[in-house]
Amino acid sequence: MTTVLIADDQPLQRFGFRMLLESQDDMTVLDEAANGTEAVRKTADLRPDVVLMDVRMPGLDGIEATRRITAPGDRTRVLILTTFDLDEYAYAGLRAGASGFLVKDAQPEDLLSGIRAVASGDAVVAPGLTRRLLDAYVHHLPAGGTESAQPDPRLAALTDREREILTVIGKGWTNTEIAERLHLAESTVKTHVGRVLAKTGSRDRVQAVICAYETGLVQP
Repeated sequence: MTTVLIADDQPLQRFGFRMLLESQDDMTVLDEAANGTEAVRKTADLRPDVVLMDVRMPGLDGIEATRRITAPGDRTRVLILTTFDLDEYAYAGLRAGASGFLVKDAQPEDLLSGIRAVASGDAVVAPGLTRRLLDAYVHHLPAGGTESAQPDPRLAALTDREREILTVIGKGWTNTEIAERLHLAESTVKTHVGRVLAKTGSRDRVQAVICAYETGLVQP
């Protein structure tokens, strides 16, 4: 059973999400939060598998709430909701520790599959959308982030193959695509991906995508 906390300042939006999620045999809504402060407090109390997080909320917004929820490194994952697929806050949300994002006008089945994906650790909810958003907002990277004369320490421990794997993760390739294009067994790909995440300190694949951009392995 996947447990979910819904964080959104619109009561009707929360009601719609709750009705959809509770229609599923494998999901249950633990509670709702009307702002970021409530989301952080209720996450600490209830420890849901997934927080469905709106970006724009009064007081503490969804970006800062995401940062506070993910900072301890607990198992709770955050799925950011945006009103548009190039929302300027979505990139900040991913950098804050979110495991994925969806647009609010997504089909119900996409929302459900996105929650299941995030809960299982397969955080790339929409690889193509992730790539387009990162391309559009790559200028949010720290100054000189991709042009530093010093090699990024996150890459130092990677083997050549692992660096290659990180590069194609950054391009939005799935495990199946990596296996097919690099002529590897999918089990081998999963092993490589796990090592890349561990060595780069990435919580999940979305964070690995951001790492690939920040270290200059992938260019827009």
